[in-house]
Amino acid sequence: MHSRVAVTIAAGGLIAIGWTSFDDGTAAAERVAQSKPTELRYEVDPFWPRPLPNGWILGSVTGVAVDERDHVWIVHRGAASLTARTENGLGTDPPTAEFCCRPAPPVLEFDPSGKVVGSWGGPGDGYDWPESPGGIAVDARGMVWIAAAGFPEATPRGGGGRGAQTSSPPPAPGPVDSHILQFTHAGKFVRQIGKPGVTGDDASRTSLNRPAGLDIDSAANEVYVADGHGNHRVVVFDAATGGYKRHWGAYGGAPSDANRGPYDPAAPPPKQFRTVSCVTIAKDGMVYVCDRQNNRVQVFDKKGTFLKEAIVSRATRGNGAVWDIALSRDAAQRFLFVADGTDQKVFILRRDTLAAAGDFGAGGRWPGHFYGVGSIAVDSRGNVYTGETFEGKRVQKFAPRP
Repeated sequence: MHSRVAVTIAAGGLIAIGWTSFDDGTAAAERVAQSKPTELRYEVDPFWPRPLPNGWILGSVTGVAVDERDHVWIVHRGAASLTARTENGLGTDPPTAEFCCRPAPPVLEFDPSGKVVGSWGGPGDGYDWPESPGGIAVDARGMVWIAAAGFPEATPRGGGGRGAQTSSPPPAPGPVDSHILQFTHAGKFVRQIGKPGVTGDDASRTSLNRPAGLDIDSAANEVYVADGHGNHRVVVFDAATGGYKRHWGAYGGAPSDANRGPYDPAAPPPKQFRTVSCVTIAKDGMVYVCDRQNNRVQVFDKKGTFLKEAIVSRATRGNGAVWDIALSRDAAQRFLFVADGTDQKVFILRRDTLAAAGDFGAGGRWPGHFYGVGSIAVDSRGNVYTGETFEGKRVQKFAPRP
């Protein structure tokens, strides 16, 4: 017999903290207490980032990261997610517009003021650029890592899928993304783990299947991969050699490719991950995993031992509520920020208890609102950066309010 702490967070601001006893994953009893969170407040900076140079425009943003210098990195889908006649006029052949616009390079680096100070990415010699990128991470040495996530199975109308609303037939699909990439700060290729088209199942030690995100344990020189669009696990590799180290599924058990059926908010928490969309490592070694379409955050130690979980916006269906996670940068990393691209909100959780501490955002296209907020990062001053996928196609900055 074991026990676990589960926290349920609803969009209305109430939290439910439950202690559930279970035997082999089967719920036996639950006691729930409700309370109101102490709210943290954030406000959008409508002038961040600065206008992009060279007539550039962003496609669907799939990853945001902040490095040790508080530089903000993003990766986006580029031309594949832009409408040819209206968003990519200068990027077509021949151009369909005289002044606007062309897709920005896939990887952009912004300084704290929001100015673009670096740009690179796309196909090159010696590596396989993703059909569609996923998350991005920057390690302690300044190395940049990118997950090759593949195109979403389904997107909103015109929403950033392969060849969305273009004036010509979409390109033939390439091999399925099944890899991650490492580059230097300047974009020089270093290493690839996995190979597109060579997909592995949930037990594979050599192959991935549409990995969604990743994070780096620089001290141990390990890369943690959210192998979660095609598989249902976290897998860890040696960052220096690409060698397999370990993997695990929900509750630290063996992952499974079995069909999970539709999500049911009234059912007990599933024993398997549904969509592993992110993995984030805290300074104290706790590992936070997004189980996006099960609307939950699960927490492990570095060996994959399950510690606790939180349910976020339990009733959310569709693409789910837990898309990405970022930790605050204070010494204790007291807070956890959860990007919810279905409810168009960012939830703030206390890291020690996983209780709610506030939220911000709403659906819409105005500054401070979201359309597909799918990636999130925090700098050393407490500023929060969000990236929007589908038709959102932007990055925003939110500053803490006193």
